[in-house]
Amino acid sequence: MEKINENNLLQKAQSGDIGAFEELMSVYYSKVYNICYRMLNNTEDAYEQAQETFIKAFKYIKDFKGNCAISTWLYRIATNVCLDFIRKNKKKKTVSIEQSTFEDLQLKDSLVSNIPGPEKVAETNAQRKAIKEAMDKMNEKNRLIIILRDFMGLSYDEISETMKIPVGTVKSRISRARKELRELLCKDKEHLFTDYVK
Repeated sequence: MEKINENNLLQKAQSGDIGAFEELMSVYYSKVYNICYRMLNNTEDAYEQAQETFIKAFKYIKDFKGNCAISTWLYRIATNVCLDFIRKNKKKKTVSIEQSTFEDLQLKDSLVSNIPGPEKVAETNAQRKAIKEAMDKMNEKNRLIIILRDFMGLSYDEISETMKIPVGTVKSRISRARKELRELLCKDKEHLFTDYVK
């Protein structure tokens, strides 16, 4: 979407134009849903919290001052909505192991082998399952920062704006989060990640 068009839609949405708001939000729906899904590991919960994200966005869009990109503003709302949901549903344990609607989970920095070929299918599926299970066990903030950096591909500055923390803190948290994920992946799963743990 062209910046001028986006700004025009934003101005209309801030004036109460529901159609303009829906058009603007449709641009970001997929990424917002992905954040919710990867935080919650459940398609139904992700859908509901993505909807909650946009409900809150519509409610507060008049207060959006443009101090950051609208995408960053939306990601911040989505992460807060998901963290609130997780805290309220601590006892609820629902994990969806397979998700075919969106792209397969894969971490950068060689966490998972990306070598194609049918001989790798079983191993890759096992790795994917192990990653999802490990992510579900992670500290909430660590899981969030892994999602924003390694899954969504946000820059340090974008993560800083989204989480409202200094860039230096972002870098140290990413390091700690990757360490936690690495330890969870290696615990009883060394045979799936031999290339990574050497």
